[in-house]
Amino acid sequence: MTIWKEYLLANSIEQAFELLDSVDDSTCWVGGGSDLMLEVQQGRRKPADRMVDLNSIPQLGVLELQDGCLLIGAGVPVSKIASSPIVKEHAQAVVEATRLIGGPQVRNVATLGGNVAHALPAADGMISLVAMDAIAIIAQKAGMDEQPILKLFKGPGITMLEKNQIILQFRIKQREKGEGSAFQRIMRPQGVALPILNLAIWVKRDKEMVLDLRVVFGPSGPVPTRASFVEAALRGKLMSQDAINEALAAITATVNFRTSKNRATAEYRHQIARQLFVKTLASAWERAESA
Repeated sequence: MTIWKEYLLANSIEQAFELLDSVDDSTCWVGGGSDLMLEVQQGRRKPADRMVDLNSIPQLGVLELQDGCLLIGAGVPVSKIASSPIVKEHAQAVVEATRLIGGPQVRNVATLGGNVAHALPAADGMISLVAMDAIAIIAQKAGMDEQPILKLFKGPGITMLEKNQIILQFRIKQREKGEGSAFQRIMRPQGVALPILNLAIWVKRDKEMVLDLRVVFGPSGPVPTRASFVEAALRGKLMSQDAINEALAAITATVNFRTSKNRATAEYRHQIARQLFVKTLASAWERAESA
């Protein structure tokens, strides 16, 4: 099968937009391409006349601390993120999520930019970025734009991004004292497909007091969303079994799990969500103590 007719390499943001202007509407951006190529091969997406490879654009390969923030380039292979000491220090949930994306070969080419742009409601990397309150830095012809990650999604597989926009980087605030994060998921035995359920939690504590937290289940709707009622059950309270029980009740009452024909029923997801929450919260809470 011919996946593309012409493959173009962009060495800068400016050149990427020049190439986009010089060709027709069947052109698409490509980074790691792990989802794109599979969709074309399976007939779920039409082959492209031209693909514009973004991997040589320097800003997409950044992985560093800058001005009190962790910057993760949208084109950095997830295998590099998964093994990065600075990502582990400041966003351990992202490390744990990227370690679970696909198999080793996929992780060597897949990117967080693609994980987000593909917009699947249970995408591991995307869910972890939401819990870390990431900001997406976006290039467009008029200049740079910044958007909170939750503003990017319209529906399953659909983002707010226009064709002439490129996700360059994700910015996450540097970890501070009393903060910790964790990511866990429940899979079918083969372990490389989309999860039955995943969960990312970020928490900030002062001794035994929960100062703040972010809780994100995937999938819990057509677009990623924070479990705000679960967060409210714990925020501003002492960590105790009573507080955890309130949070568990909020999961049952308010988190919108759905039945998926090929993965799990909503009822089953509600059952395992409670156990997954307790386990993931414990990991994030312990890490916050050591910060």
